[in-house]
Amino acid sequence: MKALPSPFRRSGRAAGLFSTIPRDPSAARTSRSKNIISVLIRPESRIRVLTNLLPASNEANEGILPMEDSKQSLHIDIPVKLTDVKAVFSIGGLTFEGDLPASLFHLTLITDDVSDWKAASDIVAVFHTNAGHVLISDAIYNGDRNIFTGNPYKDLVAALVKRGVRVELCGATAKAHNWVNGDLLPDVKVNTDAMARTIELVQLGFVKISE
Repeated sequence: MKALPSPFRRSGRAAGLFSTIPRDPSAARTSRSKNIISVLIRPESRIRVLTNLLPASNEANEGILPMEDSKQSLHIDIPVKLTDVKAVFSIGGLTFEGDLPASLFHLTLITDDVSDWKAASDIVAVFHTNAGHVLISDAIYNGDRNIFTGNPYKDLVAALVKRGVRVELCGATAKAHNWVNGDLLPDVKVNTDAMARTIELVQLGFVKISE
């Protein structure tokens, strides 16, 4: 009796065809993924992919506006010019513009404005609470702040005094730190306390600015 051909025995083209079909479909997906990854990790393939994403010609760039080369200048929509400036700055803590206390920057800015306007002015800066240390001398600053660099704000305060700003320290803050008048920077005055002084100045027509 002649043996029947085995269903698993193939030859010729059929054998080649069936040999290319993986038995596990997931293996086919894995194989394809590996092939794609191997193509993409080749530098020349990445360049080809990126090149294909670019417009084929200059026509594709039509309608795209070029970037401005020159920067436009700032336009002031609401210009302000005063003839008289009466302000009290209540400074209870420091916030910073970089390493510069914003309150000192703002005081400098308004005194610059006063100078430009040629305006009359009376500006008072009252330091209190967590900003009192701005007004103490180098030696006292080092002990109070646990540092050995001295008061980094003393020159800025001196410049404000030279511009006509009246600089005051809250008496309650000074008492809390056991500071006396001799511990302070030159030209600093001590008031009863920041709250009472601010109320007094507001009642005299000063505008309060809180820092």
